[in-house]
Amino acid sequence: MLEKMRNIGIMAHIDAGKTTTTERILYYTKKIHKIGEIDDGQATMDFMQQEQERGITIESAATTTDWRGYQINIIDTPGHVDFTAEVERSLRVLDGAVAVICAVDGVQPQTETVWKQADGFHVPRLCFVNKMDRIGADYFASLQDVHDKFDCECIALQIPIGQGAAFEGVIDLLRMKEIRWDAESEGEKFSETDVAPDRLAEAQKWRDQLVETVASSDDTLIELFLEGKEIPIDRLMQAIRKGTINRTFVPFLCGSARHNQGVQPLIDAVVDYLPAPDEVPPAEGIHIKHDKEEKIAIPCTETGTPLGLVFKIQYDQNMGAMCYVRMYSGKVKTGQQIYNVTKKKRERINRILRVNADKTEPMDSLSAGDIAVFIGLKLAQTGDTLGSEGMPVSLENMRFPEPVISVAIEPDSLSDRDKLKDTLAVLSREDPTFTYHDDEETGQLIISGMGELHLDVLVTRMKDDFHVKARVGSPQVTYREAVTAAADYTASYSKVLAGKENTAGLTVHVEPREQGTGNSYECTVRHAQIPDEIFEAVESGFRNSLSAGINYGYPCTDTAVKVTALDYNELSSTPFAFEACAVAAFDEVCSKASPQLLEPVMNVDISCPAEFVGDAMSQITQRGGIILGEEAKSSAELVHAQAPMAKMFGFSTNLRSVTQGRASFSMEFSHYQVKPDGLGKRW
Repeated sequence: MLEKMRNIGIMAHIDAGKTTTTERILYYTKKIHKIGEIDDGQATMDFMQQEQERGITIESAATTTDWRGYQINIIDTPGHVDFTAEVERSLRVLDGAVAVICAVDGVQPQTETVWKQADGFHVPRLCFVNKMDRIGADYFASLQDVHDKFDCECIALQIPIGQGAAFEGVIDLLRMKEIRWDAESEGEKFSETDVAPDRLAEAQKWRDQLVETVASSDDTLIELFLEGKEIPIDRLMQAIRKGTINRTFVPFLCGSARHNQGVQPLIDAVVDYLPAPDEVPPAEGIHIKHDKEEKIAIPCTETGTPLGLVFKIQYDQNMGAMCYVRMYSGKVKTGQQIYNVTKKKRERINRILRVNADKTEPMDSLSAGDIAVFIGLKLAQTGDTLGSEGMPVSLENMRFPEPVISVAIEPDSLSDRDKLKDTLAVLSREDPTFTYHDDEETGQLIISGMGELHLDVLVTRMKDDFHVKARVGSPQVTYREAVTAAADYTASYSKVLAGKENTAGLTVHVEPREQGTGNSYECTVRHAQIPDEIFEAVESGFRNSLSAGINYGYPCTDTAVKVTALDYNELSSTPFAFEACAVAAFDEVCSKASPQLLEPVMNVDISCPAEFVGDAMSQITQRGGIILGEEAKSSAELVHAQAPMAKMFGFSTNLRSVTQGRASFSMEFSHYQVKPDGLGKRW
């Protein structure tokens, strides 16, 4: 019953109230019997020990609940920029989202990030303006803020009765009713009354605006509207649903999740206005036919070929790797074998589990449109497509940002080294933005991530969850290398090994790519007489070289490599020779293409009281940063800046000291730029 299913995510800036809102949704849908608070470390969705201690969401937790006969799969995503990959992979598999916006601060920096990510995946969304009971809350300013920042049409389905300390409920503009929640029953009971005479004119003004906006998106409704006829509520709701799914406009609701106000109408809106899995455009897949890639649409039907996407992997000490899978087509059963299209290997699904935060219940099968956990997949990684050998379709691979910060990590004893490596393998399989490698020059083990908090969380997990004893060095910046000009080079290789001659010849062209587009490899040579393993060896040689760098050993970025000619001898050419030739050719051609060392530049957003703005700005400029702009908010001033990552270590301590602890900041990777002094620091 696809029409009775909703896959939604809760997304927002850190501390806007995502997890608190999710707790209320679970409580009112009878999934939990006691409301857990983040402040007490008791939130159902924040079940990791670190999440409870830090009071933030780190991993996107999944849960399933029921409301009015509808199955709602909810993913509560993190708000902190260091865990942006968690948000990215959740949005990839969602059909709709609820954006939680703080009524006091409006659109905050991370709200902008997740909103743009949701736009990238074409996710329809609702907005819930939270914290309406806080001093300085302004529902209408939040509405305007979203309209101005994202250039989207916003429609108010509700307006508040009072704001800040005077907030007492909401007016439902569709039914023209005032709703107030009962504090004694923790908001479970609520009363509805007609709109009070002193609020009627304001409510009618907003209702007319709602009807006009909705009617203008529907040809039949606009006729009724222009004739001055009353539009039935069910017709209005149908038009709101259609406009929301088409992303014509964004419906707005409001309340205070912390004080149990406004949550039930939000769950109703999820069911009424967000799409079922078969109401969004079909997922796109790449069908590999006779070495050619062809894009195809994948209809969401239970009778189709089984096709699913592994969008998250979580390690459990008892069950091993828990693979979160969204099925896009077909149906799979417990015990069934499934083909990993990405790895080109068959795997068995030992168990299928429905996950409710940290609790699980077994399932017999998983059908198109649904989300569940597979146990038993040994090779699967985040972004892998699960399907069938008869129809090898690959869903788009997920793209994750490159790690920008690294630290050296050492086990306390030699006996802990293997255990440390195993733990790092588990964590990097879980989190694609976390990587590790051995530094060949120093012999140190290097771990890399998205920020200081990201690495701090992972190192704490190693010690607490995996009981690995290790020492961590001070953070270092992860630099990149890139060519800044185009160049060509022809290389040849000839060596006698074990009495047999090994020869190879290559002509290669390199050129810079647009900033942020990453590396690319292409071979324009195609010859039936040349075996596939030769082409694979050449590609392997170049891809390994891109990872190993040009002059300083840092990975390359935004570099295009194209093989334009290949000298193959049937008697003496070997894959080994071609791989070695590719490595040598890469070094030579890149040295001719004006290679440069690049450093990561971060977007920095600082929120602080007006009297400290000058001090906060000077902290950025002292670090070689530039101020991009300033924004006045009701609660604080917001400063937008960019600064080199290398200069930002220890920034939080300095910022707190010059602002008497009243400033906060968020930092996110922006781009790589040429490092002014050239030579980067090596380990």
